[in-house]
Amino acid sequence: MVPAGTASTQDAPASVPDRAKVVAAAVQLMNKARHSALITIGLDGHPQSRIVDPFPPEPDMTVWIATNPVTRKVEQIKKDPRVTLFYFDPSGPGYVTLLARAEVVTDPAEKAKRWKEDWAEFYKDKYRGGDYVLIRCRPIRLELVSYAHDILNDPDTWRPVAIEFP
Repeated sequence: MVPAGTASTQDAPASVPDRAKVVAAAVQLMNKARHSALITIGLDGHPQSRIVDPFPPEPDMTVWIATNPVTRKVEQIKKDPRVTLFYFDPSGPGYVTLLARAEVVTDPAEKAKRWKEDWAEFYKDKYRGGDYVLIRCRPIRLELVSYAHDILNDPDTWRPVAIEFP
């Protein structure tokens, strides 16, 4: 029994790292993982997953992805902009789940800013062609578990550390 006015360690919430530490750890893990799974909502309502080669997250945690406009993901995002990006680092171990709102971007200036020369064989006129579009993923919620950063899930509920975005 715990005397009135005191808290037991069992009742105390798990220590939650500050937002800056969570974001910094997430960025590091995302960059280390490099590739991510992009999950969209299929036209039939079933989640669809595929591996993508996203750009590193921006300071506000926006993530950009390049693709061809004829892909299913573009059609799915236009119908339902809710997406999830999932990054996994087996060496950590750890993962980042980024729930986001996506939009397809065709602006030539944005396309020119976001190009990887490794992709030249996939796009006829590099970033200048109509076969190259971007997907901007604006974060809604970030979830993180990273043993390397000592940011762990809640031992009772198994819920990861999470932060919300405005």
